[in-house]
Amino acid sequence: MKDPYRHLAKYYDRFVEPANGGVRTYVLKRFPPQKNERVLEVGCGTGTNLAFYHKSGSLVSGIDLSQGMLKQAKRKLGANAGLVHGDASRMPFADHTFDTVLAMLTLHEMPPQIRLQVLNEMIRVSKREGRILLTDYHPGPLRWPWGFLYKVIILFYEISAGREHFRNYRHFLQNGGLSPLLEKLPVRIERQKVIAEGNMVILSLKKK
Repeated sequence: MKDPYRHLAKYYDRFVEPANGGVRTYVLKRFPPQKNERVLEVGCGTGTNLAFYHKSGSLVSGIDLSQGMLKQAKRKLGANAGLVHGDASRMPFADHTFDTVLAMLTLHEMPPQIRLQVLNEMIRVSKREGRILLTDYHPGPLRWPWGFLYKVIILFYEISAGREHFRNYRHFLQNGGLSPLLEKLPVRIERQKVIAEGNMVILSLKKK
């Protein structure tokens, strides 16, 4: 399978990660990592999120479909993380393994037909009392004027990521974002926060 990040991966931390820094800080402050908890990130990219969890004493793992992004993550984390190249719709982890399973700005870029499969896998590998933590784009309403300005910035990054990525992003929002997906799953919303003036949502989920 062609890796859409094969050329971008080495520049990702310099040009894209800074735009995600504020969101990451907010998520980590609202849901602080715990020492010795087992954490899995789906779509771990270059490992920036996992590096924060590891620094806090968490036992971290990550899965990503991009060899280029995982190469950067391995440089950053070394032996401190269990990094897997693979498809998140068929994860090679046992049931009830992780205390926290997270996906940050990941589901929107996946093909529509596998989003539910990935979410079901996240549920499967999380512990019975574990947390599933999702951060992704939200269909609004947007607040004037900053919500619309943020939207322009988001569109720039999404278009820059390539035609297929942008097509998946548009499908995700046109179909209501995360909410319609969660209605089909055995989970309950523990906490929810809309941020970025209506452009993003953070969801903490528990198994029913």
